[in-house]
Amino acid sequence: MLKLDGAIIDVTFDSAPTAALRQLLVAWITKAAKAVDIYYARYPVSRVEVHIKLYEGHGARSGHASGWNGPEISISVGRYTTAADLADPSEEWLMTHEMVHLAFPSVAEQHHWIEEGLATYVEPVARVRAGELTAPRIWGDMLDGMPQGLPQAGDRGLDHTATWGRTYWGGALFCLLADIEIRERTNNRKGLEDALRGILDAGGSIETEGELTQILDTADAAIGVSVMHPLYDRMKATPVPVDLANLWRQLGVEKHGDEILLRDDAPWAAIRKSITQR
Repeated sequence: MLKLDGAIIDVTFDSAPTAALRQLLVAWITKAAKAVDIYYARYPVSRVEVHIKLYEGHGARSGHASGWNGPEISISVGRYTTAADLADPSEEWLMTHEMVHLAFPSVAEQHHWIEEGLATYVEPVARVRAGELTAPRIWGDMLDGMPQGLPQAGDRGLDHTATWGRTYWGGALFCLLADIEIRERTNNRKGLEDALRGILDAGGSIETEGELTQILDTADAAIGVSVMHPLYDRMKATPVPVDLANLWRQLGVEKHGDEILLRDDAPWAAIRKSITQR
């Protein structure tokens, strides 16, 4: 059992791990919890059960969060997992991603993109704020990943296009656009985290169910400007194109070979910095 900021994280295993593996996974879970706690300025739920299912192998995979019988995260981890496995970029994010799900109400299946998009977007931002990742790393990952969220031929908007790319990266692109617009319209005094904290403050978490427009209205009320509901109205049933090349220029994100350069003379450099700063 772990305690963080008044919350209890109850870790259980479906079979006995070695002492070394238990210690490794507890440390991994604790890091994820601290990152989420920093982003939301609180841990999203008062108690969560984290069930570790051990399989014969290495690495973490197959995470799932739910709230039907109380907040719960299930995740499969190899019995022979090492610190190097959990530090692999393909696996290190998984526990934080699942914990972000705890902070948003359950919504109708057609809105699954907002649940996965938020987890895809918030996870790396939270980990930068916690000192786990660098800003160039996550902006480079977004630069590479966001094109997968753009509408393709036959797209009918986020609510009606349940492809993997639109669900995860399309939802993440929605979150990035919302974050930028919130900061623009509040002179960088507020950000997406303030909108999401407003949902938590109103009692919304994975333990609750909600209608998406009402949840977004709660988020907008928390920041004092209408951004998330109008953005949803624009993108829910229409394949809205986004000029990503111009977006990265405005933010000052450039890729030169394998190197990511963050330009402080870009128009939205201050916005970019505020997204990743505590």
